[in-house]
Amino acid sequence: MRGRAALLLGAAALAGCGGTSVHHRAAPARAVRLGGSPAQPPMRAPDLALRDQSGRLVRLSALRGKDVLLTFLYTGCVDVCPLIASTLSTAVRSLPSSERGGVRVLAVSVDPHGDTPAAVRKFIAERRLVPQFRFLTGTRPQLAPVWQSWNVLVEQRNLERVEHSAFIWLIDRRGMTRTAYRANVSALTVARDLRALSAADVRS
Repeated sequence: MRGRAALLLGAAALAGCGGTSVHHRAAPARAVRLGGSPAQPPMRAPDLALRDQSGRLVRLSALRGKDVLLTFLYTGCVDVCPLIASTLSTAVRSLPSSERGGVRVLAVSVDPHGDTPAAVRKFIAERRLVPQFRFLTGTRPQLAPVWQSWNVLVEQRNLERVEHSAFIWLIDRRGMTRTAYRANVSALTVARDLRALSAADVRS
């Protein structure tokens, strides 16, 4: 376990294996009361650059100005991954339409072999996920550094099952990690936190 990750270790709900996260300190962010396990202090989120379901390159650092919900999923999962995806989609959908454009959901694949473009598009369509949802995929050499930078542990049990860290990060518009949620967080909690961050940005 790395010392800088210890303060948020309790927020990492696991789907079969462990996980923590490592971030870099940056300037203080505006104080907002949030659910989950808030970062004290907020840390600069490690960057990533991967292709989404449409083949577009998505770079986390290019999303400054938007609040980002980041998680790690795979399309063949039958339990926690669909729950997380639906929860985050519901949270964004519950926001006023004028605020949804200021949010992105990034789901990073933990199964480079199974998460084909067709499988990802089917996963999104079957769950009617919001347009703000981006399912990011790549080869193992492309994904592994992202898993490592976010301390996500991934273990391929067999062709159908991947054990992986299952948690959700809320990253603010300055690119700072603000809180971490367990996989069973409610859409109500996530939506409330998104609104709180948006209101704080308006006031600042």
